[in-house]
Amino acid sequence: MIIVAHLITSFIASAGFGILFNAPRRDLVHSGLVGMFGWILYYTLTTHEMDIVPATVLGAMLVAVLSQVFARFRKTPIIIFNISGIIPLVPGGVAYDAMQHFVENDYFTGVQLSAQVMLLSGGIAIGLMFSEVINQIIRKFPARR
Repeated sequence: MIIVAHLITSFIASAGFGILFNAPRRDLVHSGLVGMFGWILYYTLTTHEMDIVPATVLGAMLVAVLSQVFARFRKTPIIIFNISGIIPLVPGGVAYDAMQHFVENDYFTGVQLSAQVMLLSGGIAIGLMFSEVINQIIRKFPARR
């Protein structure tokens, strides 16, 4: 039952940010699906004992691949799906906790959480970039028949 709650909330979060970023209405469902699949991969990997940083990288890679597929299928810019789809993976709660610890003068925990936020944000960037690099390599060297 908890997986259904994760599916629904990640879909709503991604589609909701699509609305905030003025994505076309016809692409909101697809934006929600991209974010939902990226989050479910992340959630599944972390519940199966994978560290959160590699799980974030793999989730971001899935978001980027699905964004490329939907961008070609829907004939829209890839950024519409990338931005909306990556939102569930953004470590906003951890960043909030880090700031809260700094305000409470618990600098040791604040620095630890800030380092985690930087690793997760870097993992998102690496996942998006790595997927695009693979896409460019595939496009440059088409399959020989």
